[in-house]
Amino acid sequence: MANNPNKITKYRRPLNLNIGMLIFATIFVYVVICVIMYFRTDHVVGYSVKEGSLSSNSIYKGIALRKEEIVTSTDAGYVNYFAREGERAAVGNLIYTVDETGRLSDYVQANESGENTLSDADLSELKTEITAFINGFDRTDFSDVYNFKYNVEGTVLKLANYNMLENVNALNSASSSSLITSCYAQESGIVVYSIDGYEDLTLQDMKAEYFDQDNYEKNHLVNNELIAKGDPVYKLSTAEDWSIVIQTDEETAQQLVDEEYIEVKFLKNQYKAWAAVTSYTNDDGDSFVALTFTNSMITFCTDRFIDIELLLEDERGLKIPNSSIVEKEFFIVPKEYVTQGGNSGNYGVLLETYNEEGNATTEFVETPIYQETETEYYLDDTVLRAGNYIIKPDSTDKYAISKTGSLIGVYNINKGYADFKQISILYQNDEYAIVKSNTVYGLNVYDYIVLDASTVNDNEFIYE
Repeated sequence: MANNPNKITKYRRPLNLNIGMLIFATIFVYVVICVIMYFRTDHVVGYSVKEGSLSSNSIYKGIALRKEEIVTSTDAGYVNYFAREGERAAVGNLIYTVDETGRLSDYVQANESGENTLSDADLSELKTEITAFINGFDRTDFSDVYNFKYNVEGTVLKLANYNMLENVNALNSASSSSLITSCYAQESGIVVYSIDGYEDLTLQDMKAEYFDQDNYEKNHLVNNELIAKGDPVYKLSTAEDWSIVIQTDEETAQQLVDEEYIEVKFLKNQYKAWAAVTSYTNDDGDSFVALTFTNSMITFCTDRFIDIELLLEDERGLKIPNSSIVEKEFFIVPKEYVTQGGNSGNYGVLLETYNEEGNATTEFVETPIYQETETEYYLDDTVLRAGNYIIKPDSTDKYAISKTGSLIGVYNINKGYADFKQISILYQNDEYAIVKSNTVYGLNVYDYIVLDASTVNDNEFIYE
């Protein structure tokens, strides 16, 4: 068969390997290997040591416990209060009246001058309530608005009634009817016009559910309301000693009890006071701490839930992350066996060695000191070995290295390698520790340490 002159065959160019292609392929493989090794290797990240503090202060919402007595009405009718809420009433002071017909209320309205003036003290009381509401208002708890409304209405009405007492003769004349009963304090105490069912609680009665404000109900005793005989009419706090109970875990409760007395700041008005500490754990395993005060009860007599801050001592020093902390073993030797020598004049020991002929000789071995006590030094265990003998300078006394101890520290990388530095922890939480600064063998501010101590080995060189 004749060849077809019109058929075109594609020419296959042979692969010509040259030195440039080989170099490129080698570099490419090297780069791929480096990238893989980079992602599979733990990277050393540094951390700059700075001064700081870890505040152990804690903010809690506590329940106020006071010696409270609920006074009930002996008559039915319309109640009108004449004692100011939050003020102390002495024995025999007029607290309220009960008007069976409502005539007293009509008389008060008929004798109004059209405008009541408030004294500076009255205005100050209203301003205090408004300021306290603004500072403590939580948009997620709108019920506080209603509580504030009742408090202001009650305060204004009580102030108005209190001002009407200036016209004593007219008021006595209006109260002369047997249908109006005046009720006086039977004992002294702070008057409060609300009840909530927490009046008889003690530390031993506390349960976790009592701290749930969603289930908390406060019943305001409103002026000029119709009441029945035996209804609660006011509450009297009769003792200045009172407590705030907070809920904590058992460990925290024990720490607070160990303090015995703790300074407390009230977030409502930034007032500070010292409290005695006691604790109680109920059958459910819930721990509660009672902070008992001997003053300031009158300031918070209308509050059941109080936000407080425990002003525990702040620890200041060098602030480091807990991930930097490592524990390392060291040899412990008597101080008299450590000397200075070598070309650098650094500290070390005279190590007993043997030459080729088997004769004993001594060799100065530099061993950094990492900590000391009154009689001993902590020496690096990477140079010495257990069972080595060291010689006491200017003596033939020997000491067999065997005693070991551990130190807590971090790896300092100022010199480009992981150099262990012992630390003394002053305070520690879940993330950071505060360590003592300017110690002989420890850290200084602005030292550079390894952020994660598990990523390096002792004396390992750190490459940037």
